[in-house]
Amino acid sequence: MKKLSVIVITENEEKNIERCLNSVRWADEIVVVDAFSKDRTLEICRRFNAKVVQNAWCGYAAQKQFALDHATCPWVLSLDADEEVTGELRIAIQNILTSQTPYDGYEINRQSFFLGQRIQHGGWFPDYQLRLFRREKTKIIQRPVHEGFSVEGHMSRLESVVNHYTYRSIQHYLHKMNEYTSLEVMNKLSQKKQRIRWFDFITHPLSVFVRMFIFLHGYRDGFRGFLLALYSSLYNLLIYAKCWEYQHAQKRGTTLPPVTSEELYLLERMR
Repeated sequence: MKKLSVIVITENEEKNIERCLNSVRWADEIVVVDAFSKDRTLEICRRFNAKVVQNAWCGYAAQKQFALDHATCPWVLSLDADEEVTGELRIAIQNILTSQTPYDGYEINRQSFFLGQRIQHGGWFPDYQLRLFRREKTKIIQRPVHEGFSVEGHMSRLESVVNHYTYRSIQHYLHKMNEYTSLEVMNKLSQKKQRIRWFDFITHPLSVFVRMFIFLHGYRDGFRGFLLALYSSLYNLLIYAKCWEYQHAQKRGTTLPPVTSEELYLLERMR
């Protein structure tokens, strides 16, 4: 059987990390890159004999690259701290490791939970993510948010799911929304997108809500489906509003302070 490394990045993840690591305790190696957590994250990781390396937070993509650099097995499974490998997925992965697979990477179907309920519609499921791959053929896609992996070689998919326990509360969602929309602004500004128009604040958020709630059947997930469509449209609105704010600050010759540590890191790299 070929050996497998599991990589996870953490920062104050004591509420999630035990469930995550317990689901992969069968792996040959667990690499945790921790951004100097102040809670019980490290204590929990060490109970699972994880190889813990601390590294100051330098962005999602850079942090995952750091984790990948510390993995030693030929195959790597990348997980977020709030994810959990199901029993069916474990069997599927172990079958790959014992076979002569022609593939170099596998997308895994992610099943997300919102406010404690499984979400099946609105574009949230199926949700294929490249998570299992040959280490030597993989590199990180450098983006401020929604970073990912790129594999040089043949790809396939696994239908067995990884559970994703996202957004424990409305407060948690809104906190993450503010952080992620600021990172998306960096995405757009780095790509030199066209100037934001006033009607962008209406047409884009409205189209997001209609697409998620009606055309992608988000209404079938009940009130949670409605909230997801509503908050996704607000997410879109915030991106355009923050882009507009940055563009007008540039016109006036002033600068806005970076909102997140990600932006600080990216601005330094862009100079």
